[in-house]
Amino acid sequence: MSQAYGAAPAPAQVAQTAYPGALPYAGFWLRVGAYLIDVLVLFVPVFVFTLIPFLGIILNIVCIWLYFALQESSESQATIGKRAMNIYVTDLQGRRISFGQATGRHFSRILSGFFAIGYIMVAFTEKRQGLHDLIANTLVKRR
Repeated sequence: MSQAYGAAPAPAQVAQTAYPGALPYAGFWLRVGAYLIDVLVLFVPVFVFTLIPFLGIILNIVCIWLYFALQESSESQATIGKRAMNIYVTDLQGRRISFGQATGRHFSRILSGFFAIGYIMVAFTEKRQGLHDLIANTLVKRR
């Protein structure tokens, strides 16, 4: 049934056309925004641990690893930054990732960090995966 000229579309029509062609995957800039929020959240503990000689390095590594791995493998499937940006991490079948998979994803970011190529890949891969996502078999999706 056609609608009258000038009439507002039905809510179902609006929901279907709100983001025409939008992918369910989180793109580069959404992920950058989430990461910047996470950096702000981690700033104080990282700064405090940095004040402790030698042990501070180990505490920072453990703190950052647990921050990402525990939250991404949790029921929310997202860090504070990802939740703020309405994105979350899944495996390739859309399921919650395990703590081990989240740990592998976290530490494979070291490889993604070389010349930032692994992160830049997010902008160019079909499912918006970075090198660390490809290694860990994960996706970052929009809510």
